[in-house]
Amino acid sequence: MPKENNNDEPKEYCGLFGINNNKHASWLTYLGLYALQHRGQEACGIVANNKGVLSIHKEMGLVSDVFNEAVLARLKGNMAVGHVRYSTTGSSVLKNSQPLLIDYAKGSVCIAHNGNLVNSLELRQYLEKTGSIFQTTTDSEIIIHLMARAKLRNLEDSLIYALRRIKGAYSLVMIADNSLIGIRDPYGFRPLSLGKLGNSWVLASETCAFDLVGAKYIRDIEPGEIVIINDTGLRSIKPKELHSNKHAFCTFEHVYFSRPDSVVFGETVHSVRRKLGSQLAQEHPVDADFVVPVPDSGFSAAMGYSQESGIPLELGIIRNHYVGRTFIQPMQDTRDLGVRVKFNLLRDVLKGKRIIVVDDSIVRGTTSKIRVRNLRKAGVKEVHLRISCPPHRFPCFYGIDFHKTSELIANKYESLDKIRQYMEVDSLGYLSLGGMLGCFKNSGIGNCAACWTGKYPVRAEKRQGKFSLETHCCGQGEIIK
Repeated sequence: MPKENNNDEPKEYCGLFGINNNKHASWLTYLGLYALQHRGQEACGIVANNKGVLSIHKEMGLVSDVFNEAVLARLKGNMAVGHVRYSTTGSSVLKNSQPLLIDYAKGSVCIAHNGNLVNSLELRQYLEKTGSIFQTTTDSEIIIHLMARAKLRNLEDSLIYALRRIKGAYSLVMIADNSLIGIRDPYGFRPLSLGKLGNSWVLASETCAFDLVGAKYIRDIEPGEIVIINDTGLRSIKPKELHSNKHAFCTFEHVYFSRPDSVVFGETVHSVRRKLGSQLAQEHPVDADFVVPVPDSGFSAAMGYSQESGIPLELGIIRNHYVGRTFIQPMQDTRDLGVRVKFNLLRDVLKGKRIIVVDDSIVRGTTSKIRVRNLRKAGVKEVHLRISCPPHRFPCFYGIDFHKTSELIANKYESLDKIRQYMEVDSLGYLSLGGMLGCFKNSGIGNCAACWTGKYPVRAEKRQGKFSLETHCCGQGEIIK
């Protein structure tokens, strides 16, 4: 299980990158992962394909720490796949980092996965009982075992055999049979985009990775689509087994996870967040001197709030971008120190002012409360907190690291006023569900909002731990034999 997260910030899922037909494949994959670092800071890895021979390098840590010129020089080949990880399934150890590279009877295959399977425990138990031996505790390895189990030599048919049996959220980038492969689940929970760099095809979780390597964004991989890229070009298949009439694009990608300069699910993230802030100002106006964003993901929404309300935007909270995840606190019970290391306040700007603090979300509430107390110490006269999404009341089974209702502040207190009192703010306003979904070009049709509504597009198996019975989703997965 992932380490306990004691602050307000949900942990990112993972980031994927892949490229074919380029003599600088490993170097470009390194750059792509650098652009996707925000999606996972726990571990990273690259697999390179040199004429059918796959080589790998992966370690715990940030991209800039794990890779250097010597390492990249050893990753030879004109095809590569990379992955940055935050653990949502499987413990935080090197063996669970990705891409996974496995040799089996049909050859070598590597897989990089963004998302969570909701029937992984059931599938794993079934596979182990019938002879499979697992090297990791991640649900991603299940897909390779299912491919190996298929009594089919054809790559395409083996893939479809495996994909028919898994349920949940998955965007996949793979290397198999000298092909680069991109896959999205039938609901399209996780983003995956297709780009072009000269004669090279590129796959990435977000388009900001294309910008860094100089690739042109072509389109999104469609829900339920498999793209197979090799020397003969790009081939798209849409198996009927993976077809769904419903889509479930993760709304939280736009609210928090994705970089503002990315195009996700067909919309620029910054533009959507600015609309969220504008709608928030309409729903929860208040008289104040400044609108102050919580950096960095709250900035676009704060800009929208400021423009809609006519209240000036001011930088009152400054983020230290060079704080590593392993920052050591001299006294473990002083969480306030961790907040002050990450965020500093412009006291001369804030003193005596009435401010509207705009943030993207409150999950557990601990860090936000400390931040408000520090604002009071800095002499702020009034603190009005505005959140650019509704209160989180339900766990996520599709890749976000809040799994239990007891972790969520909106479930600890029976009313918003109780949350306001806990947060020690003068007023508190969350964006409404309808207001949030109305900010998307499809007006919310095809968006997953389960963490706000409790309505899950794909039901999860009963299990302890990550999908505890405490959660509000108790459906059974189904193995298709």
